Amino acid sequence: MDIRLGGGIGRPHSNPEEWMGYVKKLGYSAVVFPLDADASKEEIADYCDISKKNDLIIGEVGAWSNPLSLDENEGKSAREYIKKQLALADDVGASCCVNISGARGEIWDGCYKDNYSHDTYTMIVEYVREIIDAVKPTRTFFTLECMPWMYPDSPENYLQLVKDIDRPAFAVHLDFVNMINSVDRYLNASEFIKNCYKLLGPHIKSVHGKDVIMPHNRLPCNINEVAPGKGIIDYALVLKLTRKLDDVPLFTEHLETYEEYYEAACYIRKVGEQAGIKIKEAMQK
Repeated sequence: MDIRLGGGIGRPHSNPEEWMGYVKKLGYSAVVFPLDADASKEEIADYCDISKKNDLIIGEVGAWSNPLSLDENEGKSAREYIKKQLALADDVGASCCVNISGARGEIWDGCYKDNYSHDTYTMIVEYVREIIDAVKPTRTFFTLECMPWMYPDSPENYLQLVKDIDRPAFAVHLDFVNMINSVDRYLNASEFIKNCYKLLGPHIKSVHGKDVIMPHNRLPCNINEVAPGKGIIDYALVLKLTRKLDDVPLFTEHLETYEEYYEAACYIRKVGEQAGIKIKEAMQK
């Protein structure tokens, strides 16, 4: 099966046609839905229609917020926002709706000791169940993006979350780079990535494609995210493992400009070509 590649655009757009122009130039065959639940029904329908006409799959709807906020009102608002975004993802038939699990501190995605408390784990299980049970999605899945310093930060505890949450509509958003948070995982990145796909493969609905580098002359350990091809990740391996999944998109992210996204897409396509793996192109109409 051909792999669907997507990612950011790095340029503003004001209508579906302008957005689609950039998508086609980048050669994407999967997209992150560019609207949120507050958009009008007409706007949402227009973006859905143009995606369908060009054989794009909507791979992700973001629900970026902190449902674990120490501020109870902020946490409650975050959970309500996630419900709206999950409902939107279901309406547009997205592969998944994605958020991080949240942080027990002032910064929504911050590193805190209490992120790993037993009570926090229990809160994650309970709020995910609450959200899924309220929305009852039938065409999409709710997922938590892997992170370096909160659950889930390993394929093992992600799989445990799947078991403990125990909802068919809960699935996996794989960001293997975010979980490369130690020297061991860095030096054995290929083995770590293989284990991610082995343990989580049947549950994966979307994959983030990034890279990672650790400068060897800096103390203490300093692991940095970089664009695909700028680090040590074996992208031939990533493509081979992703191809085995059921039409799961691979998304580049966290780049700043259109040119950087174009370069990343070209690199992934080149690796695919060398490995004999076809990257599905956007339809040209």
